[in-house]
Amino acid sequence: MQLTDFDYTLPDALIAQHPAESRDASRLMCLERQAQKISCGLFPEIVDSFVAGDLLVVNDTRVRPARLLGMKETGGQVELLLLRRLPGETEDWTCLSRSSRPLRAGTALEFARGLRADILPGGEGQQKVVRFRSDADFETLLEEIGHLPLPPYIRREDYRADRERYQTVFARNIGAVAAPTAGLHFTATLLQQLRDKGVEIVPLTLHVGIGTFLPVRVDDIREHRMHGELFDVPEETAAAVNLARQQGRRVIALGTTAARTLETAVDDQGRLIAGSGESEIFIFPGFRFQIVDGLVTNFHLPKSTLLMLVSALAGRDFVLEAYRRAIAERFRFFSYGDCMLII
Repeated sequence: MQLTDFDYTLPDALIAQHPAESRDASRLMCLERQAQKISCGLFPEIVDSFVAGDLLVVNDTRVRPARLLGMKETGGQVELLLLRRLPGETEDWTCLSRSSRPLRAGTALEFARGLRADILPGGEGQQKVVRFRSDADFETLLEEIGHLPLPPYIRREDYRADRERYQTVFARNIGAVAAPTAGLHFTATLLQQLRDKGVEIVPLTLHVGIGTFLPVRVDDIREHRMHGELFDVPEETAAAVNLARQQGRRVIALGTTAARTLETAVDDQGRLIAGSGESEIFIFPGFRFQIVDGLVTNFHLPKSTLLMLVSALAGRDFVLEAYRRAIAERFRFFSYGDCMLII
């Protein structure tokens, strides 16, 4: 199974640079797997595809304003992307760094509002270990001076409006460096319409990590290794999912992140296990889903692990046929783009 099997050509004009006018103003493409049918409409019509008893699992992670712009004491500009806090009492973080010259251990950095940092030994390449120092609460400072880390294919600086639109309406647990973007389309009104229809909605958390930005660098995709991402499955969610499976009701994942968490935290008997952990699961065609019956997702980059996951659920040829139609009909792609439902 080759990386080129998941390639397609996308005009740059179809890469969404801004969100739709309102959250639910995007378009929707529905893929019915059994009938091999593709239909198109507007996103609010997604409610019609759910039936009473369906269980929708959402990812309630919240994106941290993890992009920091500062400078070295020499005046050179530095950009850091905070990835994960290290255990301990100090604010030590693994970070992706960008600067005119490589950052060496001992380099001192300065940011706005009196935030300072030192590069510590360890790390490799652009990944550095950084200790931050400030008299103020660190998370509070990040909210004030940090920038949301919009994906690199969004070729603009983040706006103040992104603070709202690049978070889902159910975002609660801070820790992600990218949004679970399928959830960006949902409003409180749409979620209530689903509940009124008899759809149960339960949360879990997967903090989207650096792997979402990194390309697959091997020709044989079976050799690819995913970066670990922290997750948590609440007891109530595990109980709801297991009851739905027992009763033969559909479990629909809102986003590839929710799908990966569900398929990570399942035991040999197909039961979802509550608790926290780290997911390194790589889902590609040939994978046998144990929990997920359906998926709400956006349109993904060529040759990406997310496109491979979608292909594992719906079939590569069917998915690529849908992508060709989406391109022909001028759908908007990627994080701020349009949406797909696979049932």
